[in-house]
Amino acid sequence: MLKIENLSVEINGKRILHDLNLTIGPGETHILFGPNAGGKTTLLMTIMGFPQYRVTQGRILFKGKDITRLTIDERARSGIGIAFQRPPVIRGVKVSDIARSCLQGKEDGKVMETVAAQLNITELLGREVNLGFSGGEMKLSELFQLAVQEPALTLLDEPDSGVDLVNIALVGNAINKLLQGSAGLIITHTGYILNYVNAQKGHILFKGKLCCELEPQKLLATIQEYGYDKCAECPKCRNSSL
Repeated sequence: MLKIENLSVEINGKRILHDLNLTIGPGETHILFGPNAGGKTTLLMTIMGFPQYRVTQGRILFKGKDITRLTIDERARSGIGIAFQRPPVIRGVKVSDIARSCLQGKEDGKVMETVAAQLNITELLGREVNLGFSGGEMKLSELFQLAVQEPALTLLDEPDSGVDLVNIALVGNAINKLLQGSAGLIITHTGYILNYVNAQKGHILFKGKLCCELEPQKLLATIQEYGYDKCAECPKCRNSSL
C-alpha cells in the first residue's frame, strides 16, 4: 500500500528526515512513536504532499505508483487521507460542506447523516469547521471527514491527544472502524489508541531516523520504562533506519 524508499526531507533548508525506509502492506496499521521534534509529523505531511516539506532524496510509492511529486489534492483523490493533530478553524465553511467534497459526488442523501450519527456529531454538521469545537469534537469531526472519504491509506497525527475520557472511547472506536477498510499510520504519544486499534507494527522515529520496529504494545512498554533517552545509546538510532 505504501512504500517509502531512502527518503530524506528538509524544511527551510534544514534536514529533518534522514534516509527513511518504511513499508505498510494492505490492511496493516503501523504506530509511530518518538520524542517531540523527532520528525513524526514531518513524515505524515510529506506523505500527504505539503509543499514546504521538500523531498531531497528518495521516493514515496502508493499502491505501486510513484507519488513523490504529486500535489496534495492528487494524493487525496488517489486514496490518502489525513487527520491533523491541530486542525485549523475554517470560517464560512460548514462541516457538511467538507463532507460533500470528501464524498466526491457519491452522496446519496444518507451517507453523511449516517456516519455523523454513528460518531454522535450530527449537531456539528451545520457549524463552521472547528469553530468553537472542543478537543474531542475536533477529533471526531476529522474522523467524520475521513470516514466519508473512505481512504485506502489513513494518516492520523496524535488522534488521542486533547481528548477527554468521555470521548476517548468514541474516538478510539471510530478509528478502529475506519481502519477496517484502510491501511494506517498513526502517531501517538500516550498510546491510548492501542486500546482500540489492532496495530501490527510499531516504530520509533528518533532524530529523523526510523530506528526500531517491534510489536506496538511491547515497544510502548519499553518506552514507558526507559523513555527515549535510551535511543541515544542505540546503534540503530545513531547510525541507520529500518
